[in-house]
Amino acid sequence: MTLKSLAIKGMLDDARMKSASVLAVLCMIFAGPPAQAQLALPGIVAPNPAGTAVRVPGPHKTPKAAATYAPPSAATVIGRALLLNGANGLLQFSGQADALRIDRLTMLGEVISDSTRQCRIDVGGGATIETKSLGRPDGLLRFAADIPACPFEFDILDGAVLVPFQLQSCIFKDADCQANPSGLWGPDGASLVMDVKAMEQARARAEAAMAANYRALDARLKDRAKTDDLVREQNRFLSDRHDICRDYFHENMHNFCAIRLTEARAAFLKAQTDELPDVIAQSRGSAPHHRKPPQ
Repeated sequence: MTLKSLAIKGMLDDARMKSASVLAVLCMIFAGPPAQAQLALPGIVAPNPAGTAVRVPGPHKTPKAAATYAPPSAATVIGRALLLNGANGLLQFSGQADALRIDRLTMLGEVISDSTRQCRIDVGGGATIETKSLGRPDGLLRFAADIPACPFEFDILDGAVLVPFQLQSCIFKDADCQANPSGLWGPDGASLVMDVKAMEQARARAEAAMAANYRALDARLKDRAKTDDLVREQNRFLSDRHDICRDYFHENMHNFCAIRLTEARAAFLKAQTDELPDVIAQSRGSAPHHRKPPQ
């Protein structure tokens, strides 16, 4: 074979080798990697076996907010016999939503001259006591009872009245008796021991409303310091609720006090959220004043 023929044969062999290499590469590309070498990436749906349906996760849904608590009207306490901590005393109302009157206010206290003895005082001697409406400063109807020896304010809850904590008791010198109206005035605790499931559902609704309103307020706060204040305030409420409700008669069996105070807290948070746009507008000037939640 001549040199020319050898050169031509070498060129043909090289061409065949290159063609075979190209064909092998093309086969690898179209054949894909082996099944065991597949890489699972975040967000990628893995292939399902033949004949099975492919389930693609739907878009993320925002959790539905719980219904906010609707503050009660004065009608829920008119004509009812309310007892302090569901156990003693008597508070009865008459009138209308904007003109509430106290028909009877009896409190159990202690004798001034002998603190070891109890006494009962009928405030006003049974006469009607007028009250003054203070609007809804914290989301609930608030009234003031202008009693010379025992002035106090109270918020209207559903079938109950909350009197904020007072450091000093009311002094009735002529009767040698002192008493404190602070606490939750509501139904007889013994009468509330009923359907446990219904009370549990009421507690769950109140907690859900409070949580929803808390999240709504927290989401609208832009200042980190105010957010921290909200956290501390919420923790203080949980502590105050325990302190107030532990004295309610049979509270561990019905949770009436905890339910009503939680509803009050939900109303307070809603009121704070509604006022927030005005607070933001005023932030360029003097610092806004926030009322404390019900004690």
